[in-house]
Amino acid sequence: MDGPTSYDEDMTDCLFCRIVEGEIPATVVADTDDVLAFRDITPKAPTHVLVIPKAHYANAAELAAADPALAGRLIDVAGTIATSEGVAEDGYRLMFNTGRHGGQEVFHVHLHLLGGTPLGPMLAI
Repeated sequence: MDGPTSYDEDMTDCLFCRIVEGEIPATVVADTDDVLAFRDITPKAPTHVLVIPKAHYANAAELAAADPALAGRLIDVAGTIATSEGVAEDGYRLMFNTGRHGGQEVFHVHLHLLGGTPLGPMLAI
């Protein structure tokens, strides 16, 4: 993994870095050179997939500033998954939570892909 804060001693406690390294199992739905997507273990919708860069970035703003092309690839992979999961036609939500007040619980940037049910204007988590 490459990136300004790629997996090293500081990232040993990062859940998502450990998933990328294969230390923790996940139900993977997409895997590219720089992006990994897997099912959320506590889904908030019938389709709930987390799309992450393999390199560690703390949040969406950090990723976008450091590597805007990689940020775009997360969205591209999410769109491909939405199609393969059968939720693209009816619609789906892409969501980044950034910071504690934004609802971020794992401080490795991740894009939520949610679909398979009407989500309404707000998603209750």
